[in-house]
Formats: sequence, C-alpha cells, structure tokens
Amino acid sequence: MVNTGMQLISFTCAVTGWIMAIAVTALPQWKVSAFIGSNILTSEIKWEGIWMNCIYQTTGHMQCKTYDSMLALPPDIQAARALMCLAIFMGWLSCTVSCCGMKCTTCAGDDRRAKAGIALSGGVLFILTGLCVLIPVSWTANTVIKDFYNPNVPLMHKRELGQAIYLGWASAVILMISGAVLSSTCPLMERGGRYRRGYIGRSFANSPPSAPDPPKPITSNSLPLKEYV
Repeated sequence: MVNTGMQLISFTCAVTGWIMAIAVTALPQWKVSAFIGSNILTSEIKWEGIWMNCIYQTTGHMQCKTYDSMLALPPDIQAARALMCLAIFMGWLSCTVSCCGMKCTTCAGDDRRAKAGIALSGGVLFILTGLCVLIPVSWTANTVIKDFYNPNVPLMHKRELGQAIYLGWASAVILMISGAVLSSTCPLMERGGRYRRGYIGRSFANSPPSAPDPPKPITSNSLPLKEYV
C-alpha cells in the first residue's frame, strides 16, 4: 500500500510538471524588457519567447508576431525549440509507460518483475524529460544574464528573466524528483526476485516427493510400566 501510494503521488506530480513544461513552451515571457535608467515609466513591455515576441501596452492591448525565419534566430532559441518539443513528446511517453507499470493498473498481469521494470523505465523517462526542460531554460537564462551585464549591449536591448524561465525551472525540478521517486518504488524482491538476506529459498513445487520414514518397531522398553492390582 505504501509503494502504491508513493507511485500515485509521484505520477501525479510528474504529470503536473509535464503540463507546466507545455505551458513554458507556449508562453512568450522567456525574456522581458529591462527597466534601466532614470525613466522607469514606460508605455509598453516587450516579451520574447521561443515562438513569438509580443508587445504589451499599458492600455491593455497586446500585439504578438511569430518569428519570420527560424535560421535567423539565436542558437539558444533554436535549441530551446527542439529540446522543449522533445520534452513534450518524452513526457507523453513517460506517462504512458508509467501507467502500464503502476501497481494500481492491470497491465502486464500479475508479473511483478515486469511491472517493476516498466515503472522503473517510466521514472527514468521522467528524469530525462526534466533534463530536456532544464537545459534550454538554463541556457536562455545564462544568455540573458550575460547580455544584461555586458557594457557593449545597448540599454534598449537588455532583457531580464521572464516568468517562463522560473516556471521552467520548477517544472524541471518536479519532473526529476517525481521520476526519481517513481523509480525507487520498486522493492528488491520485485526487481530481482530474491529472498531476504539470511534465508535460503527452497522451491517445494519442483522438488521430488521424499519417501516417508519407515515405521519404528514397538519394543517392550518403549511401553510405560504400570502395575495393576
């Protein structure tokens, strides 16, 4: 029951992290305009994502435009597109595999070793999904920080970390922790089919029946001596 509950909790958290990764992929707030200088009152805010850039005005209007050319994008944005799409696919694959390996499902029948192996594979896939989210988010954050402190970059081109970066970090951590917990819910007996240390396993199903012991002869010495009056 304990392992089943841990599997359900870790699987639910992993699915939540996967949904957060999908939201990070779609959000344009990877890079936001930095308010530097004496004039901090601006009429518009610029957002830059991996698919589009948006301009949000204080009046409430927002205009977004997708990138015209993919080859003209910076390397971090190109890598972020590929890795985030890969993370979404691997997250879907992880959910499918983990569902088949959980104890509360009827997949793989009653074969505990097979279900444990499937659950272990699903946990590893969730960890890899978290790494695919962590790499582009951290790469983009590093680029933003380096450009922010670079004196050769004009003030109007400096950017700050957007909300999608922090959401991506949270998604990666949740995915990797949930995958690790899901992988660790396979007991030793289900992994290798071994007995506990200190005990020797003996199969009674395949062992030949042993011959019964011959009856012992009854002697007079074995009978209790009683005196009758």
